[in-house]
Amino acid sequence: MPPERANPPVKLSLPLQYQQDIFTELRVEDELVILARGLGLLRLVTNLLHFYDAAGNNLVLIVGADDRENEWIGEALAEHYAISKTPLARGLKVINTERASVPMREKIYAEGGILSVTSRILVVDLLSKLLDPEKITGMLVLHAEKVVATSLEAFIVRIYRQANKVGFLKAFSDSPEPFTTGFAPLANMMRNLFLRKTSLWPRFHVTVAESLEGHRKAEVIELEVPMNDKMREIQNAVLECVETSISELKKSNTGLDMEEWTLDSALHRNFDVSIRRQLDPIWHRVSFRTRQIVSDLTDLRAILHALLTYDAVSFVKYLDTIVAAHSPPPGSTKHNYSPWLFLDAAHALFQTAKSRVYQGRLTNDMAPSLSTSFSATLQPVLEEQPKWIVLADVLEEIERDTYFNPTPAEESNSVILIMCSDQRTCRQLREYLATMHTQIDSNFDEQMENTDGISEPKASAGIFLRRKLREYLNWKGTVANINKNLSTTPNTPAGKSRDSSAPLNPHQGRPPPNKRRRVRGGGTTALVPARAPNTSVQTEVELPGQVSGLLDEIQPTAAEETQKDEIVIDDLENMEDYYELYDMNDLIMIHPFDGDMDEHILEEVRPRYIIMYEPDAAFIRRVEVYRSSHVGRNVRVYFMYYGGSVEEQRYLSAVRREKDAFTKLIKEKGNMAVTITHDKSAEDPQEQFLRTVNTRIAGGGRLAATSAPPRVVVDVREFRSALPSLLHGNNIIVVPCQLTVGDYVLTPDICVERKSVRDLISSLRNGRLYNQTETMLQHYKTPLLLIEFDQSKSFTFDAFASAVNPGASFFTDYGFSSAGVGTSLPTSSSLANPLNPKSPQHMLVLLMTAFPRLKIIWSSSPYQTAEIFAELKKNNPEPDPIRAVQLGLDIDIGTSSSASAGRGADVMAATGIEHRIFNKLPQDMLSAVPGVTPQALERLILETGNVHEIANMSVEQLDPLVGKEVARKIVGFFRKSVFED
Repeated sequence: MPPERANPPVKLSLPLQYQQDIFTELRVEDELVILARGLGLLRLVTNLLHFYDAAGNNLVLIVGADDRENEWIGEALAEHYAISKTPLARGLKVINTERASVPMREKIYAEGGILSVTSRILVVDLLSKLLDPEKITGMLVLHAEKVVATSLEAFIVRIYRQANKVGFLKAFSDSPEPFTTGFAPLANMMRNLFLRKTSLWPRFHVTVAESLEGHRKAEVIELEVPMNDKMREIQNAVLECVETSISELKKSNTGLDMEEWTLDSALHRNFDVSIRRQLDPIWHRVSFRTRQIVSDLTDLRAILHALLTYDAVSFVKYLDTIVAAHSPPPGSTKHNYSPWLFLDAAHALFQTAKSRVYQGRLTNDMAPSLSTSFSATLQPVLEEQPKWIVLADVLEEIERDTYFNPTPAEESNSVILIMCSDQRTCRQLREYLATMHTQIDSNFDEQMENTDGISEPKASAGIFLRRKLREYLNWKGTVANINKNLSTTPNTPAGKSRDSSAPLNPHQGRPPPNKRRRVRGGGTTALVPARAPNTSVQTEVELPGQVSGLLDEIQPTAAEETQKDEIVIDDLENMEDYYELYDMNDLIMIHPFDGDMDEHILEEVRPRYIIMYEPDAAFIRRVEVYRSSHVGRNVRVYFMYYGGSVEEQRYLSAVRREKDAFTKLIKEKGNMAVTITHDKSAEDPQEQFLRTVNTRIAGGGRLAATSAPPRVVVDVREFRSALPSLLHGNNIIVVPCQLTVGDYVLTPDICVERKSVRDLISSLRNGRLYNQTETMLQHYKTPLLLIEFDQSKSFTFDAFASAVNPGASFFTDYGFSSAGVGTSLPTSSSLANPLNPKSPQHMLVLLMTAFPRLKIIWSSSPYQTAEIFAELKKNNPEPDPIRAVQLGLDIDIGTSSSASAGRGADVMAATGIEHRIFNKLPQDMLSAVPGVTPQALERLILETGNVHEIANMSVEQLDPLVGKEVARKIVGFFRKSVFED
């Protein structure tokens, strides 16, 4: 807490009562603040940071902030400084991988202020004492819901609290749902954060409700847009497919907790992720059908979203891509179709989606009796989205309102702000609004003259959808040509495809249709063509003549030709003709929902009218906060949603989930026990020493005792994993260093190379593991290869074959697709088959045969790895960090760092080169210089700054680095004339 000072009081921007209450609580004590989404969490954080920044004598760290939040906080602190005029405020400084040099970080830490540091850099600096934890005034942790026991943020908080009991610690979160999963989740999270108090602020909190529902409440007009019949039919078909898929999952996985496997939960964004998390431990044992259904649920949820947000033509195109993705490759005879594609509901889905774009008979193979009810040509339908019509009506109403009721003198602009879910919807609305008053018919002007100008043109998306349909048909023709070329056999003569050599009798090689098994109900059904082999599930294909006729019908008219295409790259020619500064009172802005950044939009634009094209609970609250925070800014909000749709159900479900989460948190907070942390530094030193005595001397052992805790040298790149945090939690000193050989050095003789399952497979494939093993054998007596599994997955080698989305294409090349789905390769070529020469088992055997001294350790999780390391270190000497770093470098760090003797000189010397990422191009240039060996190259890049410096050095300056002979060659090369002698 900053001391009392004679400076003028700090000005804060917290106009609402609940914001002031939270700030008052945070000033007094450390706590975890859980705020409902949209109530301005970052505004609270920036005001609190400005309060500490104005003191001028603090070192406050921000942990867990991403780049956008750093930008937000930096701008907010600059604004506070401009308003408060506090002379000691210095703003925000960001330390990330781009500014990661050790001297620069040490200087920034010494200067103090408000610092935002990435977790990986901060944990290394705290362990290496580059930043002394006792000098930190306090720490703010953002996104507290992500601070689990094995996270880097929990590691940082533990180091900070063990060395600094006085500094403040405050954590923030606006996602209450993660705090309600598992056993006593809030208590566990509080233990990870070393906090004792929780402050809960839901939307239904009394103070929050009074602040947002006073006399300055925003005017909200709710517009329930009914879906048309075809959209409702498509939605019901997709929901039927989802329900069938969930029931299939329940049948095949009876031993799992399936209480949440409902249709309502399936609409939630993380449903497929939660199912996959439950299936992960047995993923290698589940059937191929189960894996495919889990993948299908993601596709079906995306189809529901696309139905409400895409236009009709784009929706049909998206369905075509889904069917094409499930089609077998050309020439393959094996199908991997998803089960839902064979349902009647899927057939209705595809047919209804096409009927929204064009209508007519799709094939010529139908029975003659059925042809009378269909047209032989395709006619464009181009059904518009219902929300487009409502949006046009709302804009017309706003225009009338602003004309007949001019805005009084107030702070708001007459800007119309339209908020959407993503950039794609924004582009769609921009195109629609730009062309909605342009009529396709060229005789429109004459018609308007006949009506004496009384009626206004009705908004229409005809031009927009016709352009989309032309693009879709051209795209489909291109895809058909590509498939035709791919399906042509290499031995076929040019211009003659495999289909052209087919027998004249279409039924040759199979029984004719009328000879098949009798179908109950009559013989005409048997005449309907069934799905042919190696074809898509979607059997109806438009004929080329029909497509060309449809294209001729939707050719651009004169009105369409005058429309300017969407500009992707503009050379800014004729800029004065197309660009001008618009008045803020005559502007329509379309913007996607962007989390906390929406507050910036509201503050900068100050709109009078807001149209929420899609529902979002957090943005509604941001509008409430914005309206309640400003007296003279009137806001009218049009809230649009499809009635009876998945969109409405998803919105209500999200609000209910948040409310239930806060209810559970309030209940757990009332019953939660107080966490008391044991301070080991207050123990009797003699008792600590006696606990380290090993009295087991049987079998020739010796009595060992040491008062110092064990130590492990860890490569700085390993801090991406949870193992260093767990080692530190087991009272092992973690020394971060830039290691060339190995990842962990346990003793002077034991070096460990840690590999996750995915990293192991990629290392075996590219040969990197062989080089690493060879280097370990050169420098260490006992090299170990640690294969560490994920604790949430099964501890079995068969799980290798079911890895999802691997970083390399290894699985795809050997029988597995990127979605974890088997390809058409035979099962004998899968990774799980040890007989396959390219399987991990086979490669590991080859590795052990080549390096017999190498030992392999199998670990089921990082927790077990920490226990294995503790056992390996018993009764063994501690490793030397200087030697561990020096191995493989051909450089004596000890002599080069002799001048830095003093505080932690050995550790600082070992960590002094961490995070330095060397440029490859100068190394390639220097390696081409005569006399520069690999050893000389390492010395040059470590001791010099750039090639220019080396080129200007003399023989005497280069002699200590590379020797006199090599120095003469280098100097002679750089001073050699470019002309021939």
